[in-house]
Amino acid sequence: MALGIAYDGRCFNGWQTQPNGNTVQDYLEAALSQFTAEPISTICAGRTDTGVHGLAQVVHFDTQAERKLISWVRGVNALLPESIRVRWAQEVSADFHARFSATARTYVYIIRNEPNLAPSWVGRAGWDFHPLDLSAMQEAAQYLIGTHDFSAFRSSICQAASPIRTMEQLSIEQEGVFLIFTLKANAFLHHMVRNLVGALVYVGKGRFEPNWIKTLLEQRDRRFAAPTFMADGLYLVDVDYPAEIGLTSQAKFVASNAFQSLLQAL
Repeated sequence: MALGIAYDGRCFNGWQTQPNGNTVQDYLEAALSQFTAEPISTICAGRTDTGVHGLAQVVHFDTQAERKLISWVRGVNALLPESIRVRWAQEVSADFHARFSATARTYVYIIRNEPNLAPSWVGRAGWDFHPLDLSAMQEAAQYLIGTHDFSAFRSSICQAASPIRTMEQLSIEQEGVFLIFTLKANAFLHHMVRNLVGALVYVGKGRFEPNWIKTLLEQRDRRFAAPTFMADGLYLVDVDYPAEIGLTSQAKFVASNAFQSLLQAL
């Protein structure tokens, strides 16, 4: 069984289960286990960190329970806190894997660029009060497109076997006081998005020229890059799967609506 999950990251210590139990995975598995009357263990498409939001997370799990698809949505939601919601449910083949079957993930990072962060956006958007040069950041972002060794942008505790990733898209747009970073890659390293945003913001502040990003890629050393940017404005907005899996149309519809709603809130 596969589910599409959305959650407000402000409420949780990230996705992955922890001893304190205050993670999205902990709450979801508890609700699923109660709903099915059997122990449930889930696998997700991307393990988000503390404070990171999910608009289109995908999970899969094995179960002997048989329910209508709408029951998986409404029944499990009735057992979840309001900050986590099942958006859709779909039966999948035994070889479907939420993480390894995915071909790409898309994240959006939102920054409010203003003197003081509006209270209503605390925990929902990143913030920087310095004037940021949009064109310089856009130029710098182009160095990150393609297949690269992203060692300079991975956490020291990253467990990925390889730092090689393929960045399909990295665009930056401005909407009033908001800067919207859209990043799509085959997969991301631990803290990779936040480290990339931090480096691009340094370029936007004028601390480095855009080609500094190229130098960081070549150095492959995290010590020379910018600090990890705050988690607040990071959203997992889409996960791509091969069309033959059958999730594409449903998941895309929900993900697109969720993303458009996010943009309308800006």
